[in-house]
Amino acid sequence: MTRWRPPAPRSTAIITREGFEKLKSELDHLWHTLRPEVVKALAAAAAEGDRSENAEYTYRKKQLGEIDRRVRYLSKRIPSLKVAEGVPADRETVFFGAVIELENAVNGDTLRYRIVGPDETDAKRGWISIDSPLAQAVMKKKLDDEFEAELPSGRTRFVIIAVEYE
Repeated sequence: MTRWRPPAPRSTAIITREGFEKLKSELDHLWHTLRPEVVKALAAAAAEGDRSENAEYTYRKKQLGEIDRRVRYLSKRIPSLKVAEGVPADRETVFFGAVIELENAVNGDTLRYRIVGPDETDAKRGWISIDSPLAQAVMKKKLDDEFEAELPSGRTRFVIIAVEYE
């Protein structure tokens, strides 16, 4: 049995200015602050002798690998991203960056989301990826339009009750 997995589908390379700056600062922090600290701690742990029974050495080696993996990803991802700036002329149509308020046509629940890039999603803030099924279904719809989205819970009908841009 192998550990090989097929590559994940490529995500859309679009991001807000805020998300782009956040990724750049994360890369800078990892490379210039966190990685040098971990390398020093790893060197100190390695100097203690027998590495096979040295928990500090094992932990730091794993931590360094995680940092390097994230740095490698960000170093490749950041140059490929397109920063979406500005507001569309038609402010009643849903495009990237829109804050939408939806009403579930079945039970009347109201949901509020912001459509952002895959690298900046945040469930707590209500930020969903442009690649998500809900965002794909609502794109280019207008205020008061009704649409269906295939969600994990099943096919659901929504009505767009508000569209805003920050």
